[in-house]
Amino acid sequence: MNSHSTSRVAVVTGGARGIGLAIAEWFLSHDYKVAMLDRESAILDLAVTKIGRPDDVLAVHCDVSDPAQVDRAVKEVIARFGHVDALINNAGVAIFKPTLEMSFDEWRAIMATNLDGVFLCSQAFGSLMVNDGGGAIVNIASISGLRASTLRMAYGTSKAALIHMTKQYAVEFGSVGVRVNAVAPGPVETEMAKLVHSAAIRSDYYDAIPLGRYATTEEMANVVGFLCSDEASYVNGQVIAVDGGFDATGVGLPTLRRQRVASASARTED
Repeated sequence: MNSHSTSRVAVVTGGARGIGLAIAEWFLSHDYKVAMLDRESAILDLAVTKIGRPDDVLAVHCDVSDPAQVDRAVKEVIARFGHVDALINNAGVAIFKPTLEMSFDEWRAIMATNLDGVFLCSQAFGSLMVNDGGGAIVNIASISGLRASTLRMAYGTSKAALIHMTKQYAVEFGSVGVRVNAVAPGPVETEMAKLVHSAAIRSDYYDAIPLGRYATTEEMANVVGFLCSDEASYVNGQVIAVDGGFDATGVGLPTLRRQRVASASARTED
């Protein structure tokens, strides 16, 4: 990725849990040093302790929506590791409620992290990679940025904007060897999903997804890792939906499944 002979370094925002933690673990298993940023200090410290690789991991307490905290995070990462090869903008927040019940403060809170935070981190860490002549940025968007659904006025809009921001950065940074792509997860088995998704919602997702299940955090991390690797050296400005076919699906999938099951049982009875 760049000319440094030392280990590659990845920065993962929102690294304390869920998809971010799985991404950090992917990088560690592929011989990267990792800086994990999160505003939830206690949870981040616990995660880093559990990983148990103090020489390879840096925990940075940082709210990515705050320019001063991002600047401080950059200084900490450079002081510790000297350079950056990959930035994963994973930190994100969501407030799910009917549009007319959403306040402007709630709207701004979502935009501040999901959009402003990605801009601030991409400017700060991206400039390091641009100066070094190479690297990769992967933004964690969402299927909600590709297709609308209920209760996601602010969240979905922030992720749709993030997808376009990804392309803007890809155009400018690509010319100096820094590739910028996005991953748009469908539903993923995380602690947050278990809290937010009721049994009925889970059932609806199973009906709407051809693969008939939620993704694992490791499946997200594998795609992110690929996009940062030399194997993806000509992939730039792309959005990959890691969603089991959810975005590709129209109506009729549950009915088709039922028909398939019925015909299979009919064959069995024959």
